[in-house]
Amino acid sequence: MATLDDVAVLAGVSKATASRALARPELVARDTIERVRAAADSLGFQPSRIARALARGRTGLLALVVPSLQNTFFAPIIEGAQAAAEESGNHLTIAVSNLASPAGNAGLERLASQVDGLILNASQASPEVVRHAESLAPTVLIERELSGIPSVLADTPAAFGELAAEFAARGHARIAYVGGPDGSWLDSMRAQAVQDALAGKAELTLLGPLPPLAESGIRLAEDVLAARATAVLVYAAPIALGLMYALQLRGIRVPQDLVVSGDARIARALGSSGVPSVDVDGTQVGRQAVELLLRRLELRALEVRGLPLSAQAGPEQRRLAVPVHWS
Repeated sequence: MATLDDVAVLAGVSKATASRALARPELVARDTIERVRAAADSLGFQPSRIARALARGRTGLLALVVPSLQNTFFAPIIEGAQAAAEESGNHLTIAVSNLASPAGNAGLERLASQVDGLILNASQASPEVVRHAESLAPTVLIERELSGIPSVLADTPAAFGELAAEFAARGHARIAYVGGPDGSWLDSMRAQAVQDALAGKAELTLLGPLPPLAESGIRLAEDVLAARATAVLVYAAPIALGLMYALQLRGIRVPQDLVVSGDARIARALGSSGVPSVDVDGTQVGRQAVELLLRRLELRALEVRGLPLSAQAGPEQRRLAVPVHWS
């Protein structure tokens, strides 16, 4: 297997020059870069990813922090982020923390010291915690917006508002909204969108907050029935699954007797059709979050080297449209 020494000898340069030509070409003359690259190609030399990253003053490691791995909502986000990181020559590590406890915040500080940048699902974190994270390492938010920090948000609040308005248009006079985790920024946004959409159109009952788990939906069934709602909007698909299961055990048909928004695939598995759902493209959320973070890292590298930042723009707030489906 060819080594960097072999490349240097064939190109007629020192090992240090060969290393710079491959890892930091902006520091080397054009003809030297061409000789070194030609030598590397002819020998089949592949520079170490770790060595290239360290030469750029980076680890090549990005971190994605999510509050839980029990909520299936995060699986496609992780998948998309990991694919985008690998395609760019980086690696992605996953950390689990809701960033709402001192222990979680201490863990974030340790993590930030070991990676190039952070992607945070910080829906339950305070603005102070999020801004502290940004001070530790370049940060991008997902499913949360905060001024001055880039973010990617699947616009589920708008989709929930659209769904609520459609329920009212279809004649549902009593509607319930089942909320997510306590203190969740995203839950508050969805609840507000539902309230705005139903103002003066239908009676709304707010239930929760609840952990986004199937067990929450199972325990919720009696409260939903007590509210006499004929349509229910649910914060998370696992809650909807548990609720539909508990209702069916009581002989209540979904959606014939009570419409529950959730995951259409889950509804079909339970033998239900006509169940409304929001279709979040989590893969795109993860991909775009990595894209934003890598752009931040490149801009910071230019700034450190004192180069002009003509391409730099203000922090991006990307909102991805979320379609509503009726199976």
